[in-house]
Amino acid sequence: MSDFVNRNSTCRHQRALQMSVAVAQLLSIGGGYSSRRRLLRQLSMTYTQGFEQVDIRCASATCASSFYWKLPERVPVERFLSSFSVVGRVAATVKDYFSRKEPFRISHGSTNSTRPNVKKRVVDISELRNVLKVDTHTRTALVEPNVPMDRLVEATLPHGLVPPVVMEFPGITVGGGYAGTAGESSSFKYGFFDRTINHVEMVLADGDVVTASPEQNEDLFRGAAGAVGTLGITTLVELQLIKAQKYVKTTYHPTASVSEAIRIIKEQTKDEKNHYVDGILFSKSHGAIVTGEMTDELPANTHPQTFSSPWDPWFYIHVESKTKSASAPVTEYIPLAEYMFRYDRGGFWVGCSAFKYMQFPFNRYTRWFLDDFLHTRMLYRALHASGEARRYVVQDMALPYPTAEKFIDYTDDTFGIWPLWLCPLKQSPQPTMHPHSKRELASDQMLNIGLWGFGPKNQDEYLGKNRQLEQKLVEFGGMKWLYAHTYDSKDEFWKQFDRKWHEDLRTKYRATTFPDVHEKVHVDIAKHHQMEQSTFALRLRSVWPFGGIWGIWKAILSGDWRIPRNSSWRGKSS
Repeated sequence: MSDFVNRNSTCRHQRALQMSVAVAQLLSIGGGYSSRRRLLRQLSMTYTQGFEQVDIRCASATCASSFYWKLPERVPVERFLSSFSVVGRVAATVKDYFSRKEPFRISHGSTNSTRPNVKKRVVDISELRNVLKVDTHTRTALVEPNVPMDRLVEATLPHGLVPPVVMEFPGITVGGGYAGTAGESSSFKYGFFDRTINHVEMVLADGDVVTASPEQNEDLFRGAAGAVGTLGITTLVELQLIKAQKYVKTTYHPTASVSEAIRIIKEQTKDEKNHYVDGILFSKSHGAIVTGEMTDELPANTHPQTFSSPWDPWFYIHVESKTKSASAPVTEYIPLAEYMFRYDRGGFWVGCSAFKYMQFPFNRYTRWFLDDFLHTRMLYRALHASGEARRYVVQDMALPYPTAEKFIDYTDDTFGIWPLWLCPLKQSPQPTMHPHSKRELASDQMLNIGLWGFGPKNQDEYLGKNRQLEQKLVEFGGMKWLYAHTYDSKDEFWKQFDRKWHEDLRTKYRATTFPDVHEKVHVDIAKHHQMEQSTFALRLRSVWPFGGIWGIWKAILSGDWRIPRNSSWRGKSS
């Protein structure tokens, strides 16, 4: 027994020395690793059996004094050093591509984009998926880019904190929210997700690692937001947090017309009590504006409504039922995390399309039976693998309030897709790669319209309607989000943005070996049609129901169906 203890103690001591060297190396590095150095200085962790202190002396200007470290046998510092190792590997790979002037793509391990994925040269950052620290004093969280929203909320809620903007889909990541456009039901108050970030660590196209913030490399910090990874690879993010409360007092305001819905949603964004505002249009004559106020109070004899269990209703069906015959607002209380991820089951209402495709009955019993397949992660896996994304309309489009009603009239006439999602958005200062309004329609606020449903089966008709949609959007002064299918030519695309500003940033930060924004978001239908015709498996996927069956099978293999079952946020308040 004593020999075992001695061996174990020696092993721990050797490990402590190895870790002390690694920590010293981290502390002596300058440049973009400042966030990591700050965190390491603050860490104070213990062995499971006693303390061991190691004197770490740093020989650089960035680390002028000695530090005594209590080196851990537990996870945090190991995780942190592992993170540093991954970033170093990513930087080295990127530098190698840069030296050979070869473009590449970034693999995050998951995606909520509906664009076709053509993999060639890939830099894998899927290991960067940890919450490194939640600081209750500064109300911040230091997180890696592949941390999804549900894991982030699970890390912050025990501290009584929550991010100001939480994407409704649990699988959307912090890095995706920064590099893409993420506007949710609190964005009328806080703006897009990136406006709640203090700073980011990025690997540039030449392998350099830098910090970008409002104080340091500010042009990169703002320019990379919404630029879909065309200026650098995000490897670390410091997020702002706000006080969490146990419930969301949720009110459904019934509406009888599109104009009434737009008027009410605009009015509700001006009510300072509201933390959340969005809306659902079930048809031209029936809608509901949903407002939420965080609260710790639950009225007596009130049972909180949840949406995460298999027998719970899907949120949009629940709201439709509550407001169909209502003549006045309806109020109920929802646990905070349940509210944030209320659209997960059913993927808003995209899951209904799966039933239609498979010609399967759609009722509460079949939704219960197939619940594992009907969360957003599984739905997106299946949509990608099935090939149905090529004929499915998934578009978020931000419009000025004055033209929103006419645009909805157009989508109804052209696509006939209902329900529609309404989400008010606070705009970012220009220039920006986020949707924004211009000239006489310029305003601090825009209204996002979510259009999601099956388009025409004929590919030429599908492409024609989508191209017309893009043109009509410009005509009405709106802009689409770049996560979805984009068919604009390069010239048409760049008329919407400040091309010189963006290209100057790419030159300044040596990012010209990255694909540009249009290259990343543009869908070449002819190319994918050619690939489909030349590959038997792809041709087979286009035949009903083989594509759907293949999509389900690939989604099952991903294992994502296990995630909701094990999520600790379900049914929980703060």
